Amino acid sequence: MPCHSPARVRRLKGTEQHASKGSVIPLTSKPQALTRRIPRVHDLAPLMQFKKPQLGPAAKLKRASTVWDLRDLAKRRTPKAAFDYTDGAAEAEITLRRAREAFEQLEFRPGVLRNVSSVDLTTSVLGRESALPFGIAPTGFTRMMQSEGEYAGSQAAAAAGIPYTLSTMGTASIEDVAAEAPDGRNWFQLYLWTDRDKSLELINRAAAAGFDTLMVTVDTAVAGERLRDVRNGMTIPPALTVRTVLDASYRPAWWFNFLTHEPLSFATLNRYSGTVADLINSMFDPTLTFDDLAWLRRVWKGNLVVKGIQTLEDARRAVDHGADGIVLSNHGGRQLDRAPIPLHLLPVVAAELKGKTSIILDTGIMSGGDIVAALALGADFTLIGRAYLYGLMAGGRAGVDRTIQILSSQAARTMALMGVDRIADLTPDHVRLLSAYSPVTAAAAEQQPVLG
Repeated sequence: MPCHSPARVRRLKGTEQHASKGSVIPLTSKPQALTRRIPRVHDLAPLMQFKKPQLGPAAKLKRASTVWDLRDLAKRRTPKAAFDYTDGAAEAEITLRRAREAFEQLEFRPGVLRNVSSVDLTTSVLGRESALPFGIAPTGFTRMMQSEGEYAGSQAAAAAGIPYTLSTMGTASIEDVAAEAPDGRNWFQLYLWTDRDKSLELINRAAAAGFDTLMVTVDTAVAGERLRDVRNGMTIPPALTVRTVLDASYRPAWWFNFLTHEPLSFATLNRYSGTVADLINSMFDPTLTFDDLAWLRRVWKGNLVVKGIQTLEDARRAVDHGADGIVLSNHGGRQLDRAPIPLHLLPVVAAELKGKTSIILDTGIMSGGDIVAALALGADFTLIGRAYLYGLMAGGRAGVDRTIQILSSQAARTMALMGVDRIADLTPDHVRLLSAYSPVTAAAAEQQPVLG
């Protein structure tokens, strides 16, 4: 028989003696909390908390946590032609895809042990305060997306304390937007027409209606080839073909609103019937040059912003010709496919022009984190286009409100997690671009040939 030590014998018997107190503890014992028992009713009662079901469009909007959630709702509620007009881009949509990748392929560099108990998102843009570091970009044919259109956008922006930009191709007039959002900060986006007298008339109407900023778009010498619109047979207003009637059967609310409200009309032109591309090519001026900016500077007394800047050289020239602000934008990828990505251009432009003009960025923004990244890399302000339209299509005015709520809460949370409580404290050190399409240095940009 093998010889065992006393300790070994005790372990074999299923017990061990505590070294100091001499107590014996069974090896098989379990904490009281892990001993199984039959559940008691009074233990289960606090766990049985059934929420009252929340149904309807308002509940779905409330459950939307991201702009992508709103996009999903918008797609279900909007006919394909109208949804694709918003969602799509030019040709192979490479530019739009790269714009999103630019925001995805970056790294935040947070600071810790900072007091971020209160994050302040207020900022100033073009001489006035904005409650949030983003505004609503100009979008055309907006009442085609959802019948409340520009009225919902301008009212939501006014309620949030941010700027709203009415497009030349908007489906509400300058005067109506001013009347529906009298306390809002309204900007007017201008496409210069071949008929300069007509352009001057629009400028004067905007000034008379109290719009404080004129945003001239300069990247539409001709219309981009938006293949989704071509394939959908997209016209203004939408044509009631067999395809659209079948599509309507799945989205009756959209068609009911469309057919029972005032027919689409435009902010700046008479009723039009045809394709978007034909309208652009027939009305907009392909001879536009920087000399026209000098003319605009003479006739417009408010803030003058140039939208569609895609190179450092053009940014410089716009400022030299009197621009109070520039919008780094490739039209949301809807004009030139494989165009420069604004987020990648931003550090180069900011390195030279920060403080000399207001630097605004759009294209690709789908979250509050995107907005914070742009601000850190040198933007003074940002604009949202598709993100706002997804909310509009998802739920009208309430959907736009929800978009603003989502973006503002995401931006505040991102800043807090980065250890920053004021927009002014964001710096390029807070962001590192990881994308293969990294920005060139300012010195390298000087060596790039400028076309045109």
